[in-house]
Amino acid sequence: TAQILTEKKAIHVTAERTFTDIFGKERKAGSEWLVTINDIEAYIPGVYEKVLGEVPITILNNRQYCVVLDPIGSDGLPSLGQRQLRRGEASFFLHPGEKLESGVQNMFVLGEEDGLLVRAREAFEDHKAGDRWMILGPCEYVPPVQVEIVERRQAIALDENEGIYVRDIRSGKVRSVKGRCYMLEPYEELWTKDLPASVEQLLAEFDASTVKGAKRDKSRLISFRVPHNAAVQIYDFKAKTARIVFGPELVLLGPDEQFTQLSLSGGKPKKANQIRSLVLLLGPDFMTDVVTVETSDHARLSLTLSYNWYFDVNREDPESVARIFSVPDFVGDACKAIASRVRGSVAQVAFDLFHRESAKIIRSAVFGTDEKGKVGNSFKFPSNNLVLTNIDIQSVEPVDQKTRDSLQKSVQLAIEITTKSQEAAARHEAERREQEAKGALERQKINDEAEAEKSRAELLKLQASSAAVESTGQAKAEAQARAEAAEIEGQAAVKQAELKAAAMEIESKADLEQTKARQAAEIEHKKKMDELEVSKVSKMADIEAKKFHEIVDAIGADTICSIAQAGPEMQAKLLGGLGVQSLLITDGNSPINLFNTANGLVGANGVVPK
Repeated sequence: TAQILTEKKAIHVTAERTFTDIFGKERKAGSEWLVTINDIEAYIPGVYEKVLGEVPITILNNRQYCVVLDPIGSDGLPSLGQRQLRRGEASFFLHPGEKLESGVQNMFVLGEEDGLLVRAREAFEDHKAGDRWMILGPCEYVPPVQVEIVERRQAIALDENEGIYVRDIRSGKVRSVKGRCYMLEPYEELWTKDLPASVEQLLAEFDASTVKGAKRDKSRLISFRVPHNAAVQIYDFKAKTARIVFGPELVLLGPDEQFTQLSLSGGKPKKANQIRSLVLLLGPDFMTDVVTVETSDHARLSLTLSYNWYFDVNREDPESVARIFSVPDFVGDACKAIASRVRGSVAQVAFDLFHRESAKIIRSAVFGTDEKGKVGNSFKFPSNNLVLTNIDIQSVEPVDQKTRDSLQKSVQLAIEITTKSQEAAARHEAERREQEAKGALERQKINDEAEAEKSRAELLKLQASSAAVESTGQAKAEAQARAEAAEIEGQAAVKQAELKAAAMEIESKADLEQTKARQAAEIEHKKKMDELEVSKVSKMADIEAKKFHEIVDAIGADTICSIAQAGPEMQAKLLGGLGVQSLLITDGNSPINLFNTANGLVGANGVVPK
């Protein structure tokens, strides 16, 4: 049957024996080849040919590429072990023996935060076989056949309080990177930091943002928020040093650092390893313990004691800071020490004394006393700077049932005695108050009778005074009437004199005002007349000046000058005609220096001027 070939289909043919095909090519037995539409449109296999199958066309667009293994060379033979890169746009048929490595692939498009870690399969450009390097974006990348893609990486954005652990695969050194956007170098990889399961659980409990059941990203820098008034100890196993961080603070764990886990006593009475924590609270706080003691008369008691405590630490002193973590279980250590002190003091006193003064005995045992016997206010453990400030005795219960019954009976008896004494005191107080009330009532009666007698004596005095007033009332009324009449007459005379004085004052004021008005009018008239006279003189002066000006303008300046010069010139000519050279006229009142005058009349050399 004829095989129809198209642009997208070819057939895979093999030779069953050596022969020459229709295209004139010699085919060896067992050889395989491809027949495409470029060779023939319809192909009928020969008797020595066998069709193995159809081969579809492989199409690459401009964003794709592929790697062909064992490609067919120019001689038509497969290049075994070779690899050939083919990029789009392209279309081709895979020849017998050829195959695609990983099929058709899209080229790598890298953004600014993307990168490709590549490794050289063989010597390539400046790289040796096995070298690793980064291809950083933004770019488009198609790996050559000499290069293989190890992995695609993306820059890791880190906040100021975030970081990652990075390991150098050549040296094995691990370091932390934080507070910046970081792209791993070619010979770097993310390193996972493992923590003990108990520490992982405590971290999850403290971190409220952790989703329940979610696993921690172990390559991320471990962060821990130290709460207020607390401390965390972190030990560096590489440097073999410890650092203590006080809250509130954010702790970032280094690659070789681990948290110091605290295992504290808990419960009542205290049992070891009941509380696990990463932080050491500095207080003030309290803890409660149950202590069993025995008195000197062998009465066993169970005491429930509560202790107030805090750590007295100087954060500026490294030695003082290091002490707070010197005792792994400060709760158990403190409770044991206090219980030992309390047992020793209680064992020295009898039950009755302890029952009456239990608080004083216990506080003296723990806090001690000074030289004056005064109980102290605090007790400090020098090993870790733990300070106890108060002890609260919550309960005291006998351990033995017989002792408990005896104590209950004694307490009941004490309550009965106290009740009876209180009843007797109340009865005595009531009788005393009743006697005081009776005495007060009698005193009030006597006082009321005395007040009544005083009121009666006052009434008699008022009655006598009333009778005296009645007898003297008429005479007093007449004398009073006459005095009032005389008083009215005097007041009328005084009023009349006041009115006359007021009238005279008004008249004098009116005359004065009239005189002032007349003088003011005269002054005003005189002022107006003076102003008119001044105005008249001023206007007449203006008229005369204008008149003179007009006359001067009418005559002319030259005419006036000629008139002024006419008299002296005529006199000079007249004197010249008479032969007079000089003339001096005086009235005899003003003296004249004839010496100087002679010098003026006679020339400098004694010559008379002509």
